[in-house]
Order: sequence, then structure tokens, then C-alpha cells
Amino acid sequence: MATADSAPHADIGHVIALPKITDPRGNLTVAEEMKNVPFDIARVYWTYDIPAGESRGGHAHRTCQEIIVAVSGSFDVTLDDGSHRQTYHLNHPYQGLYVGTGIWRTLDDFSSGAVCLVLASELFDEQEYIYDYDEFIRIARQGSNQ
Repeated sequence: MATADSAPHADIGHVIALPKITDPRGNLTVAEEMKNVPFDIARVYWTYDIPAGESRGGHAHRTCQEIIVAVSGSFDVTLDDGSHRQTYHLNHPYQGLYVGTGIWRTLDDFSSGAVCLVLASELFDEQEYIYDYDEFIRIARQGSNQ
């Protein structure tokens, strides 16, 4: 299992170190578009109160890029490009997992109180999602043959 400290597979995803400003009153981390986030941020959302044993994600995006951050607690993100699969354990609010387009993602093993923050390059569009894994594999194989 990859962790935020291990070398990622370049084609699947990679961990981005976000600035951590330490202060005795409490730490601060910032994410800025086109600076430490490699895209314009169009949407921000977060998931929380995830029941034990539940998974989130289970889809890919046709055009949307994302940064996934464990702002509280921890969880695992498994990325799949149709050929390779890698799991990242996120547990630092000053690190974000970059997920490019055409990557299947599943989030699971949420700790109690975990909060998952996502910075997305696109506004929500149902047509932009790929929810069927078999369709995802067909699209991924077509892309790798071009």
C-alpha cells in the first residue's frame, strides 16, 4: 500500500505537499489554484459522518481533475487507471492526493470523525461521471490504444 510518503505511480496519482504554516495557536494550510493546485478550482465539497464500513467514490471523471485531502482523521483512496491500481492512505491535512482525468477512485476505511475535502476543476455535471466499472475499462483501453 502506498502512503503519502512513498513514491507514487506517475500515471495514477501523486501526493501534493500543501504549505503547512506552524503556529503555537494552531497550524494553517492553504491550497491555491495554479500555485500548489495544478488547476483552476471550480468546486469544493467534503464528505463526513461516513458510517463504519462504507465506501465513497466508485467512479471516474471524463474531464474533472481533483485534489483529495483528509482534513480530519484518515481514509484510504484506491486509484485505478485500467492497468494499474494503487492505494494511498491519507491522514495529513497538509497533503493532497492529485487525481487526474480518467482515473477510477474508491475511498474507504474511514476513521471515526474523518472529513474528506475535495477540490475539483469542474462544476458538477452528471454526464461527466463514469459510474459503471466495465464502461470505465472499455474507455481506458480505448485511450491506451490511441
